[in-house]
Order: sequence, then structure tokens, then C-alpha cells
Amino acid sequence: MRRIPLLTATILCGLGAVSLVTDDAAFAQTPPSESAPGPGNATTGRDSEKSSDKFAAPSPDAPQAPGVNAANIPDGPPAEPGEATPAVEQVTGNPVHDDWPAYGRDTSATRYSPLDQITPENVGRLKRAFVYHTGSKPAPGQLNKWAAETTPIKVGDGLYTCSAMDDIIKLDPGTGKEIWRHNSGVKYDSIPYTAACKGVVYYTSSTVPEGQPCHNRILAATLDMRLIQVDAADGRLCEGFGYHGQVNLMKGMGESVPGFVSVTAPPPIVNGAIVVNHEVLDGQRRWAPSGVIRGYDAETGRFLWAWDVNRPDQHGEPQPGEHYSRGTPNSWATMTGDNELGLVYVPTGNSAADYYSALRSPEENRVSSSVVAIDVKTGSPRWVFQTVHKDVWDYDIGSQPTLLDFPGKDGPIPALIMPTKRGQTFVLDRRDGKPILPVEERPAPTATDVPNDPRSPTQPWSPGMPRLGVPELKETDMWGMSPIDQLYCRLKYRRAKYQGEFTAPEISRPWLEYPGYNGGSDWGSMAYDPKAGVLIANWNITPMYDQLVTRKKADELGLMPVDDPHFSPSGGGAEGAGAMADTPYGIVVSPFWNEFTHMMCNKPPYGMITAIDIHTQKVLWQHPLGSARANGPWGLPTHLPLTIGTPNNGGPVITAGGVIFVAATTDNLIHAFDAKTGKELWSDVLPGGGQATPMTYEYNGKQYVAIMAGGHHFMMTPVSDALVVYALPDGG
Repeated sequence: MRRIPLLTATILCGLGAVSLVTDDAAFAQTPPSESAPGPGNATTGRDSEKSSDKFAAPSPDAPQAPGVNAANIPDGPPAEPGEATPAVEQVTGNPVHDDWPAYGRDTSATRYSPLDQITPENVGRLKRAFVYHTGSKPAPGQLNKWAAETTPIKVGDGLYTCSAMDDIIKLDPGTGKEIWRHNSGVKYDSIPYTAACKGVVYYTSSTVPEGQPCHNRILAATLDMRLIQVDAADGRLCEGFGYHGQVNLMKGMGESVPGFVSVTAPPPIVNGAIVVNHEVLDGQRRWAPSGVIRGYDAETGRFLWAWDVNRPDQHGEPQPGEHYSRGTPNSWATMTGDNELGLVYVPTGNSAADYYSALRSPEENRVSSSVVAIDVKTGSPRWVFQTVHKDVWDYDIGSQPTLLDFPGKDGPIPALIMPTKRGQTFVLDRRDGKPILPVEERPAPTATDVPNDPRSPTQPWSPGMPRLGVPELKETDMWGMSPIDQLYCRLKYRRAKYQGEFTAPEISRPWLEYPGYNGGSDWGSMAYDPKAGVLIANWNITPMYDQLVTRKKADELGLMPVDDPHFSPSGGGAEGAGAMADTPYGIVVSPFWNEFTHMMCNKPPYGMITAIDIHTQKVLWQHPLGSARANGPWGLPTHLPLTIGTPNNGGPVITAGGVIFVAATTDNLIHAFDAKTGKELWSDVLPGGGQATPMTYEYNGKQYVAIMAGGHHFMMTPVSDALVVYALPDGG
């Protein structure tokens, strides 16, 4: 999961109060009112925050009715699996020149725009065109769990985005004026690890005529496990989709609590099928809710199929009294679809109880920390490529796969690029999952004092692509502001077990995990310029300090899963220490840093940006990303404009104008680089941390660049509700 070791911050963990949620029966059968405010209606003013509680999560202190977390959506009768209604038009397939109609700009997730108005010569003249405030920030007294991570989309006359709490919004692309806002009604208790909405999806109906309501639609998936479809023109719910515009994603999930499972990524629509994944909180228990992947008809919301790892031959919904298999690998990253092949590429994580694998089934071990290509007609996997065997390091895949034509000897090969937290980048034939560039199985450490939980003797490496990483840690790499700080880190290094990458977990002493679980590439993914054949990646160098603890010790530390009635914010959560209930062990995790100064023990840089020629697989340029201006000991900013390379999350975009835009860093800047040389050309201080991927679009002849400066609670960048949009001044 998205755990970010920091340069400047203390570890935060904790979730809200526990309230039981199950899927066994429907809520009241009352449809949303057309006249009352709330999630059933769009509004055009900022008072739309004042919604009714008809769809709200019940109070944590109140008895819980069975059903979905935050919506009165009936389950309805069991649906038989079927085929999706194919879309007549999906604008994400061939985006027009001036639009950015999908999270990754196109269905290939290239993050490349053909716009060329902004160039290396004029980018330094960029000015703020407008700033839009979503209104989504922690309220007084609420634990800060905000990290919006949003990339807006732009189609025609609309700039569409979502707030961190899943309100869906249409803006005027030229002025930022709010055209409509759909209040989704998500409540604080439903926030999982993070209040985040990475983006929304634009869809054109194949059954509703042009000019009629809901011919063009906006789709969003929510933190409280709903699919919502609204009319792109006015923001009203599409009555023909699901139950009055909403689908209950808790159906078949069994017992849970608000925030245990959630959706933060925009679900792709592939040949008329909405494919939905969801995150499951790390560190809670072995028998956590299922990581099932499901397909729904994009027109009607009808259930189509399920891929349930431990029920591989059962693609229907569970029967009454049953549920999807629990604790299976979940997928929280943004997926990518291939309409031509009829596949969706699912980046997976590992099974629940991340750091202990003895209780996992062979089926789980086969598909964890992998790319799984699922047939969108049947829900059956067509191929699997695994990036880590028997993962106990939380090396789940956080990046979205990118599709491209790889230059082969006999012509272009339909390929898939899969970045990983390890810094290994795998290049696969997306038709069958076979490696295009060599993959080697190399020996991995196996020594461990954890009984009956052997490690894999080998792990996959991709020597054909440059590694986004640095050599193994050495004691001489230990670093500090003073000789005493360095000595402290040397002692900490000596105390830990470290045998290089894949050092096996230990009970008797800490072990160093390097790369850490936020190493390499995470949710920002990569960008690809198909004309130049260049990949751009920003990535992290952040080791972790881990230790398994006995169940007795875990109890002494007060570790408990989020669904325990006695759970409290100090009792362990998705990050840091975790209960890993239903196993013999708990886990204690922290950055490998000096606890007194909150400075990392390894020497900088901690973040980099790299350009790779896909034709030669060579690095074109590479340098540290991020300055020291907002970073320093004890969380104090140094205000030094020194490029040291900071932890970063959020991806890059490339334009035909030859400019790369990326924020991501803990210096709270958005940066522009020359795509050919890597030289930094421009930057601007954002009102919050830019832990999101920017986008660019053209409107009325002017090119704009947008970045959600929402900040990130765990990276300790300032939280904001500001979407900041830039353009060149009139006249260039």
C-alpha cells in the first residue's frame, strides 16, 4: 500500500471508530429525492457541501444496519453473469488533440499530450490562470488523513474532477468557474488510509441518443464502495444505471467496517465493461475482506463477472450467506484496459497480513504482486506475470501499466511497461504476458528465524531496462547532520539484519528493507512519448526498518485491527505498526531514519527523475528531483534552494512541446524540465503538496497545465483543497 517514508515527518497512523458493516441485506428502498439536497442531486454553488444525510454512513455510536457503508443502495436480486453492452464511442480511445479525457490521458496511459504551445523557450512565462478550491479538507478536530492525488480530465467544454471525498465537479476549462457539483455524500468514517480520489471516468452511452440525459456520463468510484454515474451535462444521477444511478460494491464482501475497503482509482471501461478494483487496508488481519476484481455493465450497472482468486471457477456473485474469499491479494492501483484485445491489466498486491506468508494458498501465491490480464467478457485471467515471489515486503504494484508499441526486429510489438516499487521495470508482450526484454531469476536471501514460512530462493529481475535504484546500502552510506548522527545511524545499521534486496523478515531483530515499500515507482506511474520513444519516471530511494513481533508483544503494544471493537487511532493502522491479526505475529515498520532529527539514515538523494530511450534501453539523463527549501531536521524548512532529491509521489507528463511537468516532491513545487536535456526550466510554489500527476489541455486556443495541490498527510506536505491551473499570458 502507499506508505511513504519521509525526510521531515513523524509517522502517523490511525483510523476512525469502528462500526460494523455487512452486505447481507438491503437498506430502505427509498430512492434519492429529486427535490432534497444531497448526493442524489447536482448543485451549482458552494452550499452544495450542505447535504442531507439520507445516504450518509450511520453514526459510529449507532447500531449498524446491514448494507453498504455510506449509501442506501439495495443489493437487488442476484444477477447472472453476462456480457457488457459494447460502447459505440469511448472518447478515451482516440482523444482529440486538445483534450485529456482519461486519467493517463489515453487508454494506453501514456501521459503524453500532443500540445506544443508551451515550449522550453516560453515555459518560464507561465502564470496562474485560476485556482479552484474543492472545499475538501479536514474539519477542526479531525485527524488529517487527506491526500487528494487527483488528476482531472478534460473533454470538450468541461474540466471534470473530484474532491478528496469523492464529490464530482465540472468546471469551465478557461475560468475555473464551477458549472455543477454532485455531492457524493461520503463521510469521514469511510476514509481508509487516505482521503483520495485519483480521478473520474468519461463515458459515452451506446443506448441513450445524443442530446438525451446521460448520453455522456461521468463515472466515479467512492471511498465507501459505490459506483456513481452522473450526466456529464448537469451532474444529475443517471437513473438507468444501477439503483437510481448507484451500484453497491459491498455486495458479496461479507463483514467489514467503514474504511476497511475502498476505491480510490478511476475504474477503466473496456468494451462496455466497468472493471472495479479496491484497496484493503494493510496490516489488519489475515482474513481481511476480499481483493476480488469485478465487472459491471457500463450502461446499466448490471453485474457481469467476478475474479475471486480462491474461487477461480466461480465468476458469479456469492449466494446468500456466502461471500468472496477473504484475505486475497487486492489491487488498489489504476488499471489499464485494452479494447482491441478485450483485456484489462490488473496490478495486484499481496495477500492480507503482508509480512507473513505461511497461511496463503497456492492460488494467492501465484498472482500476488503481479500483472494479471483478465478477459473482460468472462472475468477469467488470460495470463499472469509475477514481479515478486511470496511477497512479504509490501511490494504491491502501485503504478498504472503503460501500453506502447515496442520496437521489435520484425516490427512493433504490442507491449506493456510495468514499473515496480523495486525499481525493476518489466517490458511484456501484452497479448500473452511473455517478457519482451529478458527476465532473470536471481538468487535471493532465504535465511529467516520465522518458522514454517520459507522464502522463495529466487526473484525476478529485468536486466534489459535501467534499474530505478542505487546499489545496496553500506555502513559507509550512513549519514547525518553531525558525526553523532552518523554514528547513531551506523549503530542502527549494525543492529539490523541486512543481506541486500529481499532480506527476509526476522522476529529476533529488525531487518532493513531496501528498496522500501515506497521505493521505485508508485501511484504516479511513468510517462511515454511515442514519437521520441522516451520513458520518463520519477522515483524514490527510501529504505525501511522492519521487525516482526510475537502476538504477545503485539498485544503489549496495543496493536489491534481496525475492525476490533476496541480499536483506537493509537492501536495500529494501515501504516507503521500493524496487528496482522489471525497470524502469530504483528509488524512494526518505520522509515530507516534518525528518530531524533527525523532525517533519513542513508545519504541523499531520496528521489530522482530519469529519461530512458525505449529503443536502446539506455538512460538519456538522470538527476535528483526536489529541493531542500521545505525540508530539514525536525520538520523545519531550510529554505535552501539546493536540489538534494526528496521523496516524491505523483507522476510526470510529457508534451509535444518538449516540456515535462511533474510536482510530486516534498518541496511543494511544480517543476518543468526540458525533455531532451533534463534541465529544470521553471517551477512554482504550490499552496499545498503536489502529490498528484498533472495534466494539460487546450481550450479556446490556449494550452493550460493543471495540478491538484492537495498535499499528503503522511509525507507531511501542507494539505490544501486547491486545483492550480497555469497558462501563458495572452500574447505568449
